[in-house]
Amino acid sequence: MRNPRVAFAVMGSAMSVVFLLLVNQLTSPDYFWFIHPAFALIQWPIAMYFAASGRIKPYSAITSLLIILYLFMENMSHSPGHPWFLYPALAIIWWPILMYAGRFAGTLRMALTGSFFIIVSYGLLNLLYSPSFPWVIFPAYASLWWPMSIYFNRSRKWFEFALCGSLLTCALFITLNAASSPDHIWAIYPIFAVIWWPLSMHYYAKRPPV
Repeated sequence: MRNPRVAFAVMGSAMSVVFLLLVNQLTSPDYFWFIHPAFALIQWPIAMYFAASGRIKPYSAITSLLIILYLFMENMSHSPGHPWFLYPALAIIWWPILMYAGRFAGTLRMALTGSFFIIVSYGLLNLLYSPSFPWVIFPAYASLWWPMSIYFNRSRKWFEFALCGSLLTCALFITLNAASSPDHIWAIYPIFAVIWWPLSMHYYAKRPPV
């Protein structure tokens, strides 16, 4: 390796991983705990190599793949009956996707496409693995702010943004109320606080000149 810093990172990381593996085998061979610090140590030479060459896009792809692989190993080791690694994996893959998208990442079309795929993918996970509670409303609520923020920021329609954001938040509380405790109508309390956002925007715009 031509870069001495990268070479030092590779050697230091490899030596540390081997040392931790030996300690693991000597002290507690029934549990491979060394993979946790080893995962962090592997990131050291990878970050040094890609930072030295300025290749941030492949760094995001390789690092995302390693994180997902690490989560998959943890999933299979401790709870193979439920593939929970898919939940964070679907969020992690958006890092390299947005990096490779370049200028397209900041467009409304990208926001709409990304929001759609996030809602559909988590909706399928909700339907397949935990259909008893519609928790997909939480990632759906968060992802819908992405295109909404881009659209209203470009159009400079701040009152409409406040109105749509409030309606979206009220819909979240109503759905959550109906799904979790339909016998007790508690959604009205946070909704009462939320509606002050568009009201304050409206009356601020209609204020008389000083």
